[in-house]
Order: sequence, then C-alpha cells, then structure tokens
Amino acid sequence: MKKKTHTGGHDNAERWLLTYADLITLLLGLFVILYAMSKIDAGKYAEIVNALGGVFGTSKGVMVGNQGVMESHIPLIQNEREKIAHDLQSALHLEKHQLPIAISSNERGITVHIMEELLFASGSAEIKTSSMPTLDSLARVLRALPNDVRVEGHTDNVPINTALYPSNWHLSVARAVSIAYYLIQEHSLKPEKVAAVGYAEYQPLVPNDSDEHRAQNRRVDIVILANNSNTFLSEQQKAQQAAPAEGGKKENPS
Repeated sequence: MKKKTHTGGHDNAERWLLTYADLITLLLGLFVILYAMSKIDAGKYAEIVNALGGVFGTSKGVMVGNQGVMESHIPLIQNEREKIAHDLQSALHLEKHQLPIAISSNERGITVHIMEELLFASGSAEIKTSSMPTLDSLARVLRALPNDVRVEGHTDNVPINTALYPSNWHLSVARAVSIAYYLIQEHSLKPEKVAAVGYAEYQPLVPNDSDEHRAQNRRVDIVILANNSNTFLSEQQKAQQAAPAEGGKKENPS
C-alpha cells in the first residue's frame, strides 16, 4: 500500500513568509513617503527662513536680499547679529523694494553687499545721486553701532585702462574711498572707525564666467566688523576677556 503524502502542513508553515514579505513592502513604502515628506518640509522651511529674514538662525549664515541666497559659516552668537540684520533690512526696506543689495555674515561680522548698478556708472567712482537715499538709510544704522566699519571695493576681471583708473585696483580703491568719505562727511561716522580698501577682481563672489556673474562681482561691501568690539561676543567670552590671565598678578612697583 502506498503511503499518502501530506503537503498541507508544509504549505501552512510557509504562509508566514507571505505575511512577512507584505509587511516589509509596506514598511518600505512608509519610509519612502516619510523621506519625500521630509524633503518637501526642508525646502519649505528654507523658504520660510529666507522670507522672514532668518539670516542668523543657525550655525550658518544666509545671504538675503534681492541677489539670492548664499551660506557662509558664522560663530554661534545669535542675538546681536539678528538685531543688526533686522535693523539693516528694515532701514533698507529689502522686504518691499527690489534693490541689488544682499546681507551676509561670517567670522568678521555682518556685510552689506551693494552692487555696482546701484552705486556707480560703469568705470566710474562717482556716487550716483539716486543711490544716496539708500546710503543715508544705511548710515543711520552704522552710526548707532560701536563697531568699526570697513568699506571694500570689488570689480570683475575685465581690464580697465583709463586716464583716471589705469587698472581695476585703482577703480576698486576709488569706489571704496568714495563710499567711506560719503559716510564720514555726510553722516559724521567717526573717521578713526572707518577704513577703505580695494580688492580689484581678486575676491569674487562667483566665478567671472558670464555677464550675470561679473555683474554680481562688481560691488562695494560694507562690513560691520565684529573683531574690534565686544558686540558679537557671548557672555562667557566677555567674562574670559575680563578675567586676569592665570598667574598674571601684577607686582607692586619697587
């Protein structure tokens, strides 16, 4: 007599594999959905931060204004930077007006990038009359701060050779001096707290590989310096500076 083969138990034993496979598929789908949602939220968050002027909300700074967005590393000192950035944006009305201006931050301090088209005619260092109200608004913020101010002129890499400006060095320095002198003469910024320097084409924001990029590099940067003032120091750093050096007791003069 032939023995009957029983296969039902074997089939039942392997049914759990189908359930397991279905569970893994569902989990994979869930992870894909969560990942997609996280990417969308991150993008929306970045847009909200930029729109609200969240320039100094993380350990990185964000350049804001009508020239776009650019990240730059900054120290983790928030409050003073946020206030100054807000004051600058409000004074320049960047939320309302389309101006070729951007604000960024790095270890030196806060920088206002003003593009050539607002300040000067091509190849000139004479300030446009139309740009003076913007400089006046900026000066009111600068005058209220204890920080030193550094005015930096920048050009693109297209050579210039005129009677007044035989090189981009001459032009960038002349433009920086024009802005610095205007702030001193018209708004009484202390001369000892203002410096002017020209970099020609050697510190571009972007590569000089198109007309649009060259236009972004032709600019004047007004830097509110952090390293000459305690304004951007944390309370801990201020305390460390105020504390006497270890073993540094003063000896009485003989």
